[in-house]
Amino acid sequence: MTSPRQGDLFRNDDDSEERETPTWYPDPDEVRAELHAILAQMRAAKSMASIPWDADRTALYRTIFPQMTGCLPEDEGAQLRFDFETELARLEAA
Repeated sequence: MTSPRQGDLFRNDDDSEERETPTWYPDPDEVRAELHAILAQMRAAKSMASIPWDADRTALYRTIFPQMTGCLPEDEGAQLRFDFETELARLEAA
């Protein structure tokens, strides 16, 4: 039995109906909450050694934090990226 999105491989019909692939968009409120939670953990730490995650997680956040801000209004995203970089610099200097 074939799924509705996947046609029968061996059936040759002229079904010209196009099936659209569902598109997923992140919920800005959920993304915003996650970004603020990351920043809160960073602000509570005194140094890189006292943040509640390891070096791999820090590297991950360096990559995905700016990307996650892309679903927010530009000015809000820019402010969050600035805050993130500021906190990283403070933690690395401590």
